[in-house]
Amino acid sequence: MTDTVRVALIYGSTRTGRLCDKVAGWAAKQIARTGNFAIETIDPAATPMNEIREGLAASDAIVVVTPEYNHGYPAPLKQLIDSFNTEWHAKPVAFVSYGGMSGGIRAVEQLRQVFVELHAMTVRDGVTFPNAWQQFETETPQDSARAERSMAVMLERLHWWAIALRIARTATPYTIAA
Repeated sequence: MTDTVRVALIYGSTRTGRLCDKVAGWAAKQIARTGNFAIETIDPAATPMNEIREGLAASDAIVVVTPEYNHGYPAPLKQLIDSFNTEWHAKPVAFVSYGGMSGGIRAVEQLRQVFVELHAMTVRDGVTFPNAWQQFETETPQDSARAERSMAVMLERLHWWAIALRIARTATPYTIAA
């Protein structure tokens, strides 16, 4: 069995002029740099639902890039998540969040509750970008060393969980337990 993990990188915002493009672009570069992942980008603003379903079903792991809007996560992200069910089962989900002073952590805490209900396993470690508009004045965040260290830890753990859960899903389909 290969150690390459198929990861779906989900954009959490569909707003015009969204910062998500820069944050997700940075995350994709970090993921690709490891050499351990094959990335499929899922942008709800540009990807048809049937392609989203196929991408999620084929994935071993998920990385959600989410802003925090009004102390929560965006409605288009909720719609995307709720449009699918078994595609999330027994897969690890990690988060890269951004926002004001909180860096999106309130949105992530809400998302953890949602993904548990969908039989997904959320990774403890994540990446946060407080005051994100100032952080991403360019394509690289201001405190890139801190963010890269956090991302490296998150991706190591995501990779471990993805392999472990892929082995488990292969040995015993999760539909038997769900």
